[in-house]
Amino acid sequence: MTRHSWAFLIVGLILGAGLVQLRAAEPAAGRVFEIRTYHCFPGRLEALNKRFREHTMKVFEKHGMTNVAYWTFEDSPAKENTLIYVISHASREQAKKNWADFNADPEWQKVSADSQLDGKIVEKVESVFVDATDYSPLR
Repeated sequence: MTRHSWAFLIVGLILGAGLVQLRAAEPAAGRVFEIRTYHCFPGRLEALNKRFREHTMKVFEKHGMTNVAYWTFEDSPAKENTLIYVISHASREQAKKNWADFNADPEWQKVSADSQLDGKIVEKVESVFVDATDYSPLR
């Protein structure tokens, strides 16, 4: 099983076990979840965590993205360079707009540039969209 496959298995088990209880105030038809995996350049995971902790999560919310959960691995080699997170959007169409607005945001552009003064952080990003089932504790 690839590292990527393990990541999705872990996320599925955690979310499926109901350890995270996130429910919309009003059920939103079409709400989608986006699972993103970031693979960092060597030695740059802490810079990515700092950027998310201090800035990125707030800018996501500003652009209609709901922060659901963030994980790092306990075991190497992924422990040194991988972040997995889940965000949600009102719909797949809204996700496209959210990302466009996020990437065009001058605050984000400055944060991104400033955080990479010591070198690029992210080598590769993987993204998939998923829908919660009607029986999922997380909807």
